Amino acid sequence: MPADSPTILATSGGYVPGRRVRVEFGPLVHHAVELAGVTGRAPRLGYLGTAGGDQAAAIADRYDAAREAGFELNPLKLFTMPNVDDVEGYLLEQDVVWVDGGSVANLLAVWRVHGLDQVFRRVWRAGVVLAGVSAGSICWHTSGTTDSFGPELRAVHDGLGLLPYGNGVHYDSEPRRRPLVHQLVGSGELGLTYCTDDGVGLVYRGTHVAEAVTERPGKAAYAVRLDPGGDVVEERLEPRVLPGA
Repeated sequence: MPADSPTILATSGGYVPGRRVRVEFGPLVHHAVELAGVTGRAPRLGYLGTAGGDQAAAIADRYDAAREAGFELNPLKLFTMPNVDDVEGYLLEQDVVWVDGGSVANLLAVWRVHGLDQVFRRVWRAGVVLAGVSAGSICWHTSGTTDSFGPELRAVHDGLGLLPYGNGVHYDSEPRRRPLVHQLVGSGELGLTYCTDDGVGLVYRGTHVAEAVTERPGKAAYAVRLDPGGDVVEERLEPRVLPGA
């Protein structure tokens, strides 16, 4: 069941400690499913752990989380080879694609080897909700900040570009994130950049920010831009608190 317009939920969250299992899907993942408008059956959730190397333990945890949530989990694994013959067809069968965190630089390189940079553009336009956390948020944008290259944060500029903005994740929990975003926007290396505190997501309809949402009350999203006078301006975007938060 496609969303009524191309939709992305870009987040710095999505997981909560489990009661019966190690990790459960939090309100942000449930909101991604809600955006897909699934009714009358178990939602189909495509899961990509590419940024963490398709670790078997992480995939097992996501199966547990999906069972608790009543979702059908369908992992797409790319290591050591794709686990399906028709990657594009497999993704088009999903209601939501959730991309996990890890190394966004490695994720983008592996995706391009398998043609997923073009596949995801078609999947997005077809109405499958694209979503994810951290690397799974930055990847949909043109650029962002990452520790993929080492302990010191750096800019990454080869995102898929479905969203024509920079993206900053973990904006409140990692102290180097905010000053680096401001520095890069100030120098012109990043343009308008949308950022999320931990537990916050941005809903994009097409390429427009429709709203910010949160599974952690008190957290926020931000728009960071360069004003005509050359000053960096940060605008706080108050999120809607999701049910279950």
